[in-house]
Amino acid sequence: MRSLVTSTFALALALAPAAAFAQATTTTTQQPPPAGQQPPAGQPPATTTPPASAGPKLGFKTPVGMLFVQVKPDQTAVFEEMMNKIKSGLAASPDATLKAQAASWKYYRASEPGAGGNVMYLVFIDPAAPNTEYQFFEVIQKTLTDEEKRNPATAEMYKKYNAAIAGMNMMNLTPGGGGGL
Repeated sequence: MRSLVTSTFALALALAPAAAFAQATTTTTQQPPPAGQQPPAGQPPATTTPPASAGPKLGFKTPVGMLFVQVKPDQTAVFEEMMNKIKSGLAASPDATLKAQAASWKYYRASEPGAGGNVMYLVFIDPAAPNTEYQFFEVIQKTLTDEEKRNPATAEMYKKYNAAIAGMNMMNLTPGGGGGL
């Protein structure tokens, strides 16, 4: 069952940016029917208000977030390439919110092997901003130019990055009190 959940999550990670971009670039504006006419059968009435945003696909509810990412042993260079693309894309972004996010991402490779011989990476987001997207491919998508988004190589990049990840879990972390440790 866990394998099915992990596989489903990985597939969703891979397809989310493409789906989001497709929706963003293929949305058409429906013209309302002339006064007194109904829309064609099977077609919903035209709306004038855009749908509300659903919020981040992967967001944290606490001041610190952590991702446990299992990477296939022969794909560690690809995963680290992706993390560097995220950090450099955020740092170079003209968007002040994204630029601020760059300093909050830190990742570490565990010395011990992960489940199934995979390599375990820990990704810390500190601080984690509320209502902020931390899903890898969504973050990369926000840092790309329109030309880069349309480039067929971008879809191949997402496939390559997705193929490197064997699984992922997340944790919302709150700093402990007491001043010890």
